[in-house]
Amino acid sequence: MNELPIQRVLPELVERLRSDTSAVLIAEPGAGKTTQVPLAFLNEPWLLGRKIIMLEPRRLAARAAAEYMSKMLGEQTGETVGYRVRMDSKTGKNTRIEVVTEGILTRMLQNDPELEGVGMIIFDEFHERNLQGDLGLALALESRGVLREDLRILVMSATLEAEPVAALLGQASVVNCPGRQFPVETIYRPPANGQKLEQHLAAVIREAAAAHPGDILAFLPGAGEIRRLHAELDRAGLPSEYVVRPLYGQLPQKEQDAAVRPDMENRRKIILSTSIAETSLTIDGVRIVVDSGYMRTQLFSPRSGMPYLATGQVSRASADQRRGRAGRTASGVAYRLWSHEVQDHLRQRNQPEILETDLTALALELAAWGVQEPKSLLWLDPPPDAAFERGRELLQRLGAINRGGMINDKGKRMAELGMHPRLAAMMLQAAEMGLGGLAAAIAALLQERDIFRGSPKNKDADIRSRIEAISLWDQRDITSADTEETVLKRVAHESRHVRKQLGIKEGVAADTEKSGLLLSFAYPDRIGQSRGGGKFLLTSGRGVELPGAQLLSRSSYVTVAAVDDQKGAEGKILLAAPLSAEDLQRYHQDDIQEEMIVEWDSVLSTAKARNQTSLGAIILRESQAVQPPQELVAAALLTGIRTEGLDILPWNKQAKQLRQRLQLMHLADPDWPEMTAEALLGNLEEWLLPYLYGMRSRTDLQKLQLTAILEQMMGWDKKNRLDKEVPTHITVPSGSRIAVDYSDPMQPVLAVKLQEMFGLHETPRIGHGKIPLTLHLLSPAQRPVQITSDLASFWKSGYFEVRKDLKGRYPKHYWPDDPLEAIPTRRTKPQ
Repeated sequence: MNELPIQRVLPELVERLRSDTSAVLIAEPGAGKTTQVPLAFLNEPWLLGRKIIMLEPRRLAARAAAEYMSKMLGEQTGETVGYRVRMDSKTGKNTRIEVVTEGILTRMLQNDPELEGVGMIIFDEFHERNLQGDLGLALALESRGVLREDLRILVMSATLEAEPVAALLGQASVVNCPGRQFPVETIYRPPANGQKLEQHLAAVIREAAAAHPGDILAFLPGAGEIRRLHAELDRAGLPSEYVVRPLYGQLPQKEQDAAVRPDMENRRKIILSTSIAETSLTIDGVRIVVDSGYMRTQLFSPRSGMPYLATGQVSRASADQRRGRAGRTASGVAYRLWSHEVQDHLRQRNQPEILETDLTALALELAAWGVQEPKSLLWLDPPPDAAFERGRELLQRLGAINRGGMINDKGKRMAELGMHPRLAAMMLQAAEMGLGGLAAAIAALLQERDIFRGSPKNKDADIRSRIEAISLWDQRDITSADTEETVLKRVAHESRHVRKQLGIKEGVAADTEKSGLLLSFAYPDRIGQSRGGGKFLLTSGRGVELPGAQLLSRSSYVTVAAVDDQKGAEGKILLAAPLSAEDLQRYHQDDIQEEMIVEWDSVLSTAKARNQTSLGAIILRESQAVQPPQELVAAALLTGIRTEGLDILPWNKQAKQLRQRLQLMHLADPDWPEMTAEALLGNLEEWLLPYLYGMRSRTDLQKLQLTAILEQMMGWDKKNRLDKEVPTHITVPSGSRIAVDYSDPMQPVLAVKLQEMFGLHETPRIGHGKIPLTLHLLSPAQRPVQITSDLASFWKSGYFEVRKDLKGRYPKHYWPDDPLEAIPTRRTKPQ
């Protein structure tokens, strides 16, 4: 056997970890790091017979790595080398190397923070940046810092930037290893316009098979695309020397092994895989890669508060990893089903899962660890504050933590189950009610793809039909090659695993009546109230609807377990069950609120009061309230004023002028109250609320004395200053008291007949003589003939032009030659 590239750097890596407790290994694909590195440390003195725990992001890779290392030692898996993944393990009392998936390490740390009996943790393929990987490293680093200073931590990756990880580990040593990569030719084959993905993939696979030797590894985003491509290849027909092997995480182990191992009949394999085969696995015989360019990731929708699976383009790093699969054992070729231009615009690497997924499970693990502030731990990327807080809020609703974020007994038991907090909360509640078998079936269903996907039964969103199917399988345990039945069997097996884990003796319940109730313990934010026509309003405030007419449409209440939230204003219900009003009242009583609601009715222009019983956003009952508290009515009136605007109030001339005068003073001195509509509406509680008690409608509001109310805002001292500096009226030479118009506070206006101003040399001023009034000098018909703020200038020149024009039209009126010496008059001629 040829020497693997990793062998050349192993001595350096081993030496580094003799003198230090951390290291980073950057090894290119094909170097052999996954299977060679753990074995190299087995006999190190510092290990002292303790275990090495190596984390693999995927179950298939964990099993394959353990089996390969055992084969190298000439042993069976479970002796020196074993593995532990969900629902499957092979270990023994002499096992020294355990290959585990990340959730297993988290449970080990939570159960024993000192990790007694463990001398080293290896994080393999850390560049994938799974949420559990980031969490496992953060907990391991704290364990070492507080309890186990001798614990060795090694981070291994193919494409990760080494410097940030090395800094996180305390300036750890970095060892680089080139891979054993044979030449790989890259061919770009973008699809034609309108061509379906499966049709294009099938055509390229046939082309590649005819032009190049070796097995084919095709990358697709998910199991659905794999099944459609498989069907497309079957329709086109393949020669007998080919065999199609699907490969994705939900497949039974036997089928996964058939995809990875050489074909028993020596046929050429066409492996249709998700990104599960992107790293870790070396599949002997693969010399052709056909890459769709897509991958599927779980994201979180802030709009709905729900996680969803999204299909998007791969990153450049992922595309390179996939391409490298063709050059592991010999030269090969990689077909990329996109263009050179698209390649140039691919993002550099995948977004870490911690930055874009639901963090409820992370929040529960940190609470169980005793951490309330995530940033107290060491992270490559800290959990985003908003997403983490959403997770904590859900944990409070599930009853796992208190308002201060401290975990309680229920939360500790939820964390120990190792499933999503929603399902854990449901399982614990169901066990107390004697419904553990039914809950286990529901939990198993929700952790797998829909068992009716692709079936005519899929149109029915009722989860009870799925539970009944599982119940039949649980009783029969019949094997079948049919895809739907294979999924059913796997779900039934998962259901048994959950029952065994919790010590539940009863099997899957044939009576599914309480399915909606059990779901409500997991999804209290997705209890839905019927709005008619198969539409429901969830307690979270989100609107959802059934995809078509079905029995669930008749239910008054449902609990929704799965929603397609990507299209339209209404989410599409994928899985749900009816919930009886009696069970809703009984089991969610603590969350049901009874309150009196007083709101402004814009149609009737009054405050309306009602007693309301609600659960989140849904209203269970309501009735008219007879004597609502005055403070609630007053608050509703404030809402009405803000809705309708200040014009709903009785602004007479005096009140309007006072408001305008006060605004002028505010512009000169901010210590005076601001009188703009925005300011008054924003401060209604301060200046208007005390006068609203006892009122209820627009009619009542007309009784307000706004002048007196505004005067109260400024106080007695300011009122005297206001009257002196910004008077309501000005006495003109004729003796008339004329109101000043303050509509424009920057330019107050005095509208006065021209004859009444005779003899006045200068423009009248206010504000201690600082602000000249704008004079609207009026004709005998009360129309402005001149607008000026410089009266002296008008008398010198403008007056004579006006006099010439008006004297002929108003001959009976007084038009003196010298206005400054003339007698002012309000009459036609002076007396």
